[in-house]
Amino acid sequence: MTFISRILGFIRDVVIAQIFGASASTDAFLVAFKIPNFMRRLFAEGAFSQAFTPVLSEYKTQRDITAVKHLVDHVAGNLGGILFLITVIAICTAPLFVLIFAPGFIHYPEKYDLTVAMLQITFPYLLLIALTAFAGAVLNTYGQFAVPALTPVLLNICLISAALWFTPYFEQPIMALAYGVFIAGFVQLAFQLPFLYRLKLLPKPRFNRHDEGVKRIHQLMIPALFGVSVSQINLLVDTLMASFLMTGSVSWLYYSDRLMEFPVGVFGIALVTVMLPNLSKSVARGDMRDYNNSLDWALRWVFLIGVPSMLGLITLAGPMLTTLFHNGAFSDHDVMMTARSLVAYAIGLLGFVLIKVLASGFYSRQDTRTPVKIAVIAMTTNMVLNLTFIWHLAHAGLALATSLAALLNASLLYQGLRKQGVFQPLPGWRNFLLRILLANSAMALLLWWGSGSLSEWLTMGMIERVLTLFGWIMAGMVVYFGGLVVFGLRFSHISLKA
Repeated sequence: MTFISRILGFIRDVVIAQIFGASASTDAFLVAFKIPNFMRRLFAEGAFSQAFTPVLSEYKTQRDITAVKHLVDHVAGNLGGILFLITVIAICTAPLFVLIFAPGFIHYPEKYDLTVAMLQITFPYLLLIALTAFAGAVLNTYGQFAVPALTPVLLNICLISAALWFTPYFEQPIMALAYGVFIAGFVQLAFQLPFLYRLKLLPKPRFNRHDEGVKRIHQLMIPALFGVSVSQINLLVDTLMASFLMTGSVSWLYYSDRLMEFPVGVFGIALVTVMLPNLSKSVARGDMRDYNNSLDWALRWVFLIGVPSMLGLITLAGPMLTTLFHNGAFSDHDVMMTARSLVAYAIGLLGFVLIKVLASGFYSRQDTRTPVKIAVIAMTTNMVLNLTFIWHLAHAGLALATSLAALLNASLLYQGLRKQGVFQPLPGWRNFLLRILLANSAMALLLWWGSGSLSEWLTMGMIERVLTLFGWIMAGMVVYFGGLVVFGLRFSHISLKA
């Protein structure tokens, strides 16, 4: 279901790129969308889900349905009330938000004013999508993973429809996308409510911040607000600094980030969505052997899928961007500039996925403080690297700094789990990594030799690009998975140990 959502997300970005390109109006919309989207990941899918899911799993495992319903009602009331207040304040102070998140826009009054106008339309999306994430966390805890994973499809459908059919009705055509985001918030929330009703957990919101479960979630959530979202904060810092660079820089970073997010979203988020409730249940039962085995299993899959994804994005950056976006308003120059930041982001892909998996090892045990300490180190490193790289590498330097900070963050999280004595890698890792290294080397050599130069791809027709790219991706997959088998990898090496 996540894969379907990401494919439609690609179609959405292709439509936006072809209609609006990497223009000033596109930069404005991406900032107006990124601000509530960033806060969504902070308050909803990030800190809130990481704090709420372990507590809900504990209630589900150790208490009756009445207690669970009581918790759901009070969490819905508190989350909705707080985010409603934040939304009202944000709409009234939208010019200040744009100054904070994209200060470089102040030098371009039309771009700045357009961003403010769109932000006032898109910001209510935060409240609606946070409640959607709350509903999704309940469904995930009860093993219903498909519905929350499919829900983002509705956002993509709304934005595609807005771009294709409603732009002619606006003086500024891109305003249609802002209204598309607003409508998508209502649609996604409404989609999940019947499934909560079927579980008899449709909330009747009650605001009581002194409720025992709500207080525990608040205590866990406050440090997690920073810790779990460090990657998103780093990406937002990239946007902030890119607002001072040439027009198009924000868009180049966005499109490369979207392509890099495809494997992170399809695989990484799907993996963590299933993992966190199960790790939390293992902790609630006191079964730390199952906890250790689950973490080890997840890490093996991260390397199995993450490493070839990283190398594939690096070697096929130009061909992928040309095939997906090079049409309409998206120029040759836009392809070349986006390819630079995509390669830089891809270097950190393994780190981005590992952060999600390793952080779950802490949050499932209701330890939110350790990831925060690590996040502070990663954030500081990212800031220093941003200032170091931006002078020579421009927007690509910002992407590279984010990637290196993510790799540092992931390594420190791993060391933290080992030091706490809650994770011990199972036997067989050395041979496992060697097989992956050999298979990936064969795949990368094939793609590097066969993909050709970017200038060749820019001169191809659309059908030729699609068929050629598909052919090389299939060839790379065959070589990679065939290599794994030849070098001795078997399914038992990556299966979850009982």
